[in-house]
Parts: sequence; structure tokens; C-alpha cells
Amino acid sequence: MSMMRILVAGAALALVWGVALAQSGPIAAAISAGQVGEQADGYLGVAKPVSADVKAQVEAINIKRRAAYTDQASAHGVALSDWAATIGCQTLRRVSAGETYRLLDGVWRTKGAEPIALPSVCG
Repeated sequence: MSMMRILVAGAALALVWGVALAQSGPIAAAISAGQVGEQADGYLGVAKPVSADVKAQVEAINIKRRAAYTDQASAHGVALSDWAATIGCQTLRRVSAGETYRLLDGVWRTKGAEPIALPSVCG
């Protein structure tokens, strides 16, 4: 399956639930504080120290994401990592100014007013 087809298929999934999973009370606060952010691999990450509760919520969200990614990757005949990265591209496009994110180089950054320079795999 081409990257474009994965992107189109992934966009629908991301729009339905990707961001919604990351916006519950303490998680939303941690995102706003730059402690938690989206990653290019399609999962949430912890950028700065957080409480055990927030860390557990990030892990729970990532478990749910991985399950959904696994189902969708299987249904579309693509590798799990490719599907997750496709969703990662979609979620990175929706990171708001002031929020923290991590690209494939592993460096945490804070989004400014300009769009994020996405990895080439994002098309």
C-alpha cells in the first residue's frame, strides 16, 4: 500500500479518535504545560517529569492507540509501525502553538506559530 493511501486511510481514524484520547483532564493540562506531547511514531510521550497518574494515563492511551493501530494496520495490510507513523503525521499536523512534540530525531520541541517541519515520511 502506498504512503498516500495509508495517509488517506489514517486521516479518518485520526480524526475520529486520535486527538480525543489525549484530551482528558490531567492529560490536557500536561499537554498545555509542555510535559506531554505527540510523537512522530503515533504515540503520546512524556517530555518532562509528570505525576504517576499522568504517566499511567499516557500509557493507557498508548495501549488503546496500539490496539487500534494494530487492527487498522491488519485491515489495510500494512506494518503496524507504518500505520502508527501515519497517524503520527496526522496528529503532528494538529499540534497547537505552545505544545510540545517529538520528531524522529528524538528531540522534544515546542511548536511556534509556523507549521512543524514534518519528516519526509509524512509526504
